[in-house]
Amino acid sequence: MAMQVGGGGSDIKADINVTPLVDVMLVLLIIVMLVAPLVQQGVSLTLPVAANTSDHPETADQTTVAITVDGRFFVNAQQTPETELRPRIEEALEGKKERLVLIKADVEAEYGAVMHAMDELRAVGIEDMALITDPRPGSQAGGE
Repeated sequence: MAMQVGGGGSDIKADINVTPLVDVMLVLLIIVMLVAPLVQQGVSLTLPVAANTSDHPETADQTTVAITVDGRFFVNAQQTPETELRPRIEEALEGKKERLVLIKADVEAEYGAVMHAMDELRAVGIEDMALITDPRPGSQAGGE
């Protein structure tokens, strides 16, 4: 004594309801958009401003040395004592084909601290260094 409910017949409804899928994907997209800048943020610095700059995208493969106002050193966003700067740089560059080091120094950082970092880089054998700046407002990146 079975009862059929619906349109009667044995047709199977094979439609997928995508509304919940879209809702979940939008929530995940919002979470990724909010978390991504927090994950990428390294050392908080106020970079010097320069008119003749060029934009280069930062990649995870690059080696960065940051110098704060109070003279603290960071190699790839990890705080490093001044006495351990050279071994930490060697460790960061180990096995990398690109031997360019980006130096990010706060605008108020001591000149001597920046020179000390550059001396340590030269002692490791690095001659290619880039001083990172912010572009001057109103100037075009690339010095055009």
